[in-house]
Amino acid sequence: MERRTFLIGTASFGIGASLAGILPAAAQDAKPEKPDLLIGVGGKPLLYYLPLTIAERKGFFKEEGLNVTINDFAGGSKSLEGLIGGSLDVVSGAYEHTIRMQNKGQDIVAICNLGRFPGIVIAVRKDLAGEIKSMSDMKGRKIGVTAPGSSTALMFQYAMLKNGLKTDDASLIGVGGGAGAVAAVKSGQIDGLSHLDPVIAQLQYDGDITVLVDTRTEAGTRALFGGPNPAATVYIKREFAQANPITTQRTVNAFMKALKWISTASPDDVAGVVPEEYLLGNRDLYMQAFKNSKEMYSPDGMVTVEGYNSMMGVLKTLDPELANADVPFDKTFDPIFAKAAKI
Repeated sequence: MERRTFLIGTASFGIGASLAGILPAAAQDAKPEKPDLLIGVGGKPLLYYLPLTIAERKGFFKEEGLNVTINDFAGGSKSLEGLIGGSLDVVSGAYEHTIRMQNKGQDIVAICNLGRFPGIVIAVRKDLAGEIKSMSDMKGRKIGVTAPGSSTALMFQYAMLKNGLKTDDASLIGVGGGAGAVAAVKSGQIDGLSHLDPVIAQLQYDGDITVLVDTRTEAGTRALFGGPNPAATVYIKREFAQANPITTQRTVNAFMKALKWISTASPDDVAGVVPEEYLLGNRDLYMQAFKNSKEMYSPDGMVTVEGYNSMMGVLKTLDPELANADVPFDKTFDPIFAKAAKI
């Protein structure tokens, strides 16, 4: 990247003067201002957050001079609370949170897109497939989601509205992000679920569910949302980037390395890197889950205007607070670090 471009980009973060005399190469090679970094996530074993696990397990954070501690919460809303409260530096979480926070006057901005599609699947127990044939049959049902207020809950509610139901026509029950979700289906505690791989892949493998909506692919995402729908991102407080531009760049470098690695990795490669417990006791199944979800990962770390418009449409539909919101795209995503990433 040319020096002029770098300075324009850093000026957009209000950094300008402090880095005005540093060439991009020198900035990339400089020591991070805050090498000890706290990253929050809600449901780390989910394939939705695979780039975070890959960056950790492949040593990409360490290559960038960062000592990362990852705090895994029950849901993405808890990670957001940690960032707002100051107990976290960075969050790997849903893009929608940047829009919600900007509307509330909190300057939270995404700096790298990890997932261009949600990767969320809505399914029902196979023994109920004769009764629940589409989303319009969900009234009165108990549906498992990772956590109330999570992206899995949001997408389910949007799908109900699209099919003539109200958001409270079904009961949403938090079942977590792993084995608990599988058990909730198998025991009959829930009628269906809005969830992600590898949970969905496990239930499909065992023949326990019938899929109604699948946003692991571009076709499925466009069928529901009418366009791409940005999912997992890396987001921060803008003031953190202003105070720690090199740390922020190094963080994005690590995530971009993970995305590049994922783009060429085989299912066997991925299964060999993630922690053993992520495999849920079935390596072949996890490999299939990755194969099912591989299309959703971002090739370039960018959130597009089309993706932003799609997400805004969902939020305006679901959230009365956002119905008349005017949150500019550039307040929610800044591309300068992803564009400058050294991978």
